Amino acid sequence: MDTVCPLLYNKTAGDELRGVTLHESCGVFGIYSPGEDVARLTYFALFALQHRGQESAGIAVANGKRMQVAGDMGLVSQVFDEETLSSLIGHIAIGHNRYSTRGSSRVSNVQPFIVGQGNNAIAIAHNGNIINAEHLHDELVQAGYTFRTSTDTEVIANLIISSSEKDWLGRIRYAMHRLQGAFSLCLLTRDSLFAVRDPWGIRPVCLGTIDGGWIVASESCALDHIGADFIREIEPGEIIRISGSGLASCQEQVERRALCIFEYIYFARPDSIINGKLLYPVRQAMGAQLAEEHPVEADMVMGVPDSATAAGIGYSRATGLPFCEGLLKNRYVGRTFIEPDQRIRDLGVRLKFNPLPRMLEGVRLVVVDDTIVRGTTTPKVVNLLRKAGVKEVHMRVCAPPIRYPCFLGVDMATRQELIAACNRVEEIRSFIGVDSLGYLSVEGLLKAVDMPRELFCMACFTGEYPMPVQLEMDKLALEM
Repeated sequence: MDTVCPLLYNKTAGDELRGVTLHESCGVFGIYSPGEDVARLTYFALFALQHRGQESAGIAVANGKRMQVAGDMGLVSQVFDEETLSSLIGHIAIGHNRYSTRGSSRVSNVQPFIVGQGNNAIAIAHNGNIINAEHLHDELVQAGYTFRTSTDTEVIANLIISSSEKDWLGRIRYAMHRLQGAFSLCLLTRDSLFAVRDPWGIRPVCLGTIDGGWIVASESCALDHIGADFIREIEPGEIIRISGSGLASCQEQVERRALCIFEYIYFARPDSIINGKLLYPVRQAMGAQLAEEHPVEADMVMGVPDSATAAGIGYSRATGLPFCEGLLKNRYVGRTFIEPDQRIRDLGVRLKFNPLPRMLEGVRLVVVDDTIVRGTTTPKVVNLLRKAGVKEVHMRVCAPPIRYPCFLGVDMATRQELIAACNRVEEIRSFIGVDSLGYLSVEGLLKAVDMPRELFCMACFTGEYPMPVQLEMDKLALEM
């Protein structure tokens, strides 16, 4: 008989505060728009993409003759001020929000950064994870290239520069043919903006316009926030160049489509459009499908805020049960550099959520959440609800059980740490302390998304990766 993984109990003080969940790697943004204050527009676009990374933020600009870059650890609002933005002068810019999946969280790894010199210089912002980065890194070091970061992003940039091709497009194409893994890129030269999406299309990136200029972004919500118009998504294997000559596109061969399904479940904002679908109603459909697969006698439904709110509403509508906000979220938790003392740290998830006892007392409650990863945070949420007087807690998860780690741009636990990798549903139910537990099936998820299975990477559920992967990868392998 399987037992609960011992590693479930090995948690850090940081885990107590932030919870253990999935984290996207990064948000990227680029703009080419003469006459616009491109640094300021990039700043506000990064606000819209802040959910994709909160470790660091940076902006690089170019004016046709030179490039500048500014960035630091922290949120966009902590990194940039009026003086810094005013000093970033140009008509082309790229921006980046980071959540580290390769290389530690430190100032030398802040993106964008510039690699190369003179006419051979390029600034780069990357969302994803390169699974053959160590091999390419060693090859480049032997060829005489030096590294000042421990990121796979610098491997990409040096690989581009190392090409013998004469123009940037040829160099980028060379790099694409050597890279394995996920990479949505914004690249900046002195006079051009490039956007690149890997041949599998694992991470999203879209194209828009603003007052005659061009924009690329990880998600369409960034366009909405600065008054830009959405044009289309950049295709898997596509390279876009934007310069004084206008926009040009080059399409490389597509291996197979493998968009990360978690963009629909959790990562992307619900007001973004991916594959032509607004995500909010898709997440409502996931909740409705959960209700069909796992009905239960209950009095009320709530979604764990904010990522499961739409799915909770979908479950509520499908069952006719009233929807309630049983937990209120403090949206500023984790957005400070001040280390809490032990008394505050011991409060754990109470720093993030506060229950509403008068609404919850004596209630049989359906709690809809997006995922259960290690199972360290969920019991604390359940305990909060019990203390608030909830009579029964019925957990419903709008994703299948996560049994395999991701190597393609998601900061996730090892397989030994994933609660569903070595426990049956009933054992997980007992461990997290709920009266019943139901996961959305793979078939139900695809029905809610209403798209063919072959368009997605679902390896975290099935173990079927879109490319060969090294099953044990070290996030800090390039630190040396």
